[in-house]
Parts: sequence; C-alpha cells; structure tokens
Amino acid sequence: MEENSSEQEIAVPAKPGKITVGIDLGTCRTAIMSDRGAKLLARSLVGYPKDIISEKMVGSGPIFGEEALEKRNFLDLCYPLADGVIREASERDYKAAYELLGHLVELTRQGEDAEVCGIIGVPARASVMNKELLLSIAEKFMTKALVVSEPFMVAYQLNNLSNCIVVDIGAGTVDICGMKGTVPIADDQVTFLKGGNYIDERLCQSIIRHYPGVQVTESVACAIKEKFACVDRSKKAVVTLRHEGKPAEFDVTDDVNAVCESIVPDICEHIENLIQKFDPQDQEATLQNIILAGGGSRITGLADLIVEHLADYGKVKITTVDDPEFVGSAGALKLATEIPEEMWSQIGVMFDAE
Repeated sequence: MEENSSEQEIAVPAKPGKITVGIDLGTCRTAIMSDRGAKLLARSLVGYPKDIISEKMVGSGPIFGEEALEKRNFLDLCYPLADGVIREASERDYKAAYELLGHLVELTRQGEDAEVCGIIGVPARASVMNKELLLSIAEKFMTKALVVSEPFMVAYQLNNLSNCIVVDIGAGTVDICGMKGTVPIADDQVTFLKGGNYIDERLCQSIIRHYPGVQVTESVACAIKEKFACVDRSKKAVVTLRHEGKPAEFDVTDDVNAVCESIVPDICEHIENLIQKFDPQDQEATLQNIILAGGGSRITGLADLIVEHLADYGKVKITTVDDPEFVGSAGALKLATEIPEEMWSQIGVMFDAE
C-alpha cells in the first residue's frame, strides 16, 4: 500500500494542549493515528545521501518513506526496525530510528505546537532491553509513552478481550496472543520470525531455482507477493521478469503458493500450544474466535488452510480484520484515550516526563 497521509475523524476527546497518538511500529511500515484526526501510514525507511554528488541532487537528508524509496539510487537506505524492533547493537539504526520516530511524531502535530503522548505497539515478545531502547528515543519527542504488544492492540480495538487468539502477521514477525480477559502476560504470547520479509526471501530464492538466469530481487519478490499471495492456487501468478537482461513471462504460481504455505505449520503449532493454556471449558469458544491481522492476513485462502490444519481440535472459526494497516494503531489510540494515564504503568513498560 502506498504511503497515506489523509486525515480521518477519530471519535475520541482531545485534551487541550496535548495530542494523544497510537503507533503501530512495523519493520516495513509504521501506522500512526491521533486524537486530532491524523492518520498516517509510512514506510519505516530512512535514506542518507551516498556522497557529495548525491547530496547535490537530493539535499543533505535524511529522507523518509516513499520519497527515500523513489530516490534510492542516490541514497544509503536504512530500515532501522529489524523484526519490528530497533537493532540493539547498531548506532546507525539507532540514529535512523530516532530520526524516523521524530519525523512521524512531527507529522501528527500537523503544525500544532503541542505535547505528544501515546502508546506504541511492538512485537509480542520484544525484549525488555529493546522496549527501554525505544522509550529512550520516544522520550525525546513525547512527554509520556507506553509500549504494549501489537496483537493486544488489535484485540483491544475489536473489543475482543476474552477467549480469543490474535494472529498478527507482519513484515518482520508473526505475533500470536491469547486473550483471557486480562492484560496478556509473556506466557500468553509468541513471536517468531516468519513474516512477510521471510516470504519475500524464500520467494526470491524459489523463483531463481525454478528459472535459472532470471533476474529477481527481494523487492521484486515482495511486489509479486503483494499482488498474488495465495495458498489455494486460485490466483494464476504470471509475471514479466528479466532473463539475462531480456523481458519474458514466467509462471510463478507454484512458487508463490509454496512459500505462503510455509508459514502455516508454525502458526498452527503455536496456536495449538496456546489453546492448551486456556481453561478446558473455554477452549471450544476460543477456537471459534481466532483473528488474523497484519498484512499477511491478506494471503488468499490462509484462514481456510489454518482451519484445515486445526481440524483435530473440533470446530474452528477464523475471521480477518477489515483494516490490517490501521487496526493496531487504532487500538493503541483507543487504549490511550480510554485508560487514564496514571494507570498506564499497569499495562506495559512506560516513561513519564511529566
């Protein structure tokens, strides 16, 4: 999806002199919504000019999001969020994450000189160290910030907080969370690294093996995935690629289906493990209340294939969220406006500069 900076009315009360935001921090894209009506979707990408000639062409930078992608020939590109969290050991990524978050927070101000506070979503099992690293950046731009797990934000937005499992398939990670009527604890959540980027990498390798000599990159594979992602072979995927420099058509249907199917066993294994942690009297209801979210929820046939894999557990019902780009940030904003700020510390890791 292209970067979206359109405004949308949010039915929550705004506090004078303060802007409240909900942020879904993603490896590929970050979504932000505010109680002033801002609704932004931006690539989690920062670009810096490669040399003096590049700087003459595009300026000193940094350059963000889609603009950075468009000007990539002039730039060193940095995706500072590896697997949905800041790379802990890289000063370069820390700097890029700092500049990216500051840029996005400034956009949500929409020219208003106001304090900003809010809730930030991260992968379900992000380390305490990484949460604190993120908060150390957020405190430069926000007066108060709380970090919570992304699938919890989805559940909160949908008001589906009990006897529910959320499967959030992002670019860097797949996060699975069991909701039992309380703030989920570590034992209720799982994160594994087989999201959209994993599919892109596998698809790129598969096409190259299938058609030796074809020229395909992970970004090309990503575009193919976003157009044709499917696990039931209902979409014929025929694409134009370059073979030894010459354009030609290639049928990559089997490649696309195989790599999309490759994440299903892990998803089902973790659902099976989580369902056993629910009260036995609640397991039947929970199996009929599984929610798919994140960009990967758009894979055609995915819900049906997961249902098929879980058939031994009885009747399984899976629903897919209507707005995978913004459901997490909307849940974070809803949480931030409905829960009094003095109670945020009971929900997750936070800082408070007030």
